[in-house]
Amino acid sequence: MNANLEKSLCMGVFLIIGFCFIRILSGCGMEKTDESKIQDVDYCIVEENDIPEELMGKIQEKKAADLKIVFENDEFVYIVRGYGEQETGGYSIQVTDVFLTKNAVVFRSNLVGPAKDAIKSTTPSYPYIVLKIQNMGKNVIFE
Repeated sequence: MNANLEKSLCMGVFLIIGFCFIRILSGCGMEKTDESKIQDVDYCIVEENDIPEELMGKIQEKKAADLKIVFENDEFVYIVRGYGEQETGGYSIQVTDVFLTKNAVVFRSNLVGPAKDAIKSTTPSYPYIVLKIQNMGKNVIFE
């Protein structure tokens, strides 16, 4: 009977330790993002000559690939979305939504191709857009 009691006690201790371990691991996961819109975020589109020099360097380095950059300072957050190299010119980027959720800023955009009847440049292009918003201390999610 002592052996059975000892086995049961050891099994109970292992179960408690296992339960605690699982609880600790589940608490270390990433925070879920609630994408429920709280409010729209005011933004302005930044002209190329007004882009901070450091940010412009990063854009030039990576513009040939799909580009998602968040660059911030104390006052502003710059959101950069590029669609990589396109075979021709005439592309633009449409901002469809920028809004605040409980714990993030969500940015949505689309690449708009050249009009069918437009005269297209045969030179590759690298369409990107830079938005500036107030720094709210939130992560930016690209959708």
